[in-house]
Amino acid sequence: MLTALAALRRLREGNERFVANQTGGRVLSMPSRGSDLVAGQEPFAIILGCSDSRVPAELIFDQGFGDLFVIRVAGNIVAPSQVGSVEFAAARFGTRLVVVLGHSHCGAVRAALDELEGRVTTESKNLRSIVDRVRPPLEILLASRSSSPGGVSFTEAVRANVRASANHLRHGSELLERLDGLLVVGAEYSIETGMVDFFEGVPASFDQS
Repeated sequence: MLTALAALRRLREGNERFVANQTGGRVLSMPSRGSDLVAGQEPFAIILGCSDSRVPAELIFDQGFGDLFVIRVAGNIVAPSQVGSVEFAAARFGTRLVVVLGHSHCGAVRAALDELEGRVTTESKNLRSIVDRVRPPLEILLASRSSSPGGVSFTEAVRANVRASANHLRHGSELLERLDGLLVVGAEYSIETGMVDFFEGVPASFDQS
């Protein structure tokens, strides 16, 4: 199994291929190693991402069958079922990299901001369960910028939400805290450019060039 930093490098290289339109196309074809997949899986990274149809993790990282353990939920929030899914993959498969992947134009972040700014109220109790998990980091962000003329940018809001989810995974699971070599990082995918920016939790030793 890859180390966390080796896995992170592999994701970055895959995204670079995606942005350059140099992907191999293996994601969209039947796996040539079907017998290996039947025997089990060895995902080298866990991706906790948003349900948004514009952010398919396997495509934007140019990975194929069995490469990624992907958990998708609106707003890339962390609730008990998401924590349990990460725990399962990390403990069962030895996967040592977890990426919390937010993205530009996130509808869940927009809904939370709209509520906080008094533009709309979420009526569905099910949707509210999502918005209520996005709100806290945005409330802190808005309070810290209350005297700022420019206010809060949408990118800042997306990244605040990603940081909150990443911190929840780092400190909200005794099992994950015990796993040697586990790394949780935060990233943002740009729908405009296709690029993924690993902006949070990346060790200084990792080469970002």
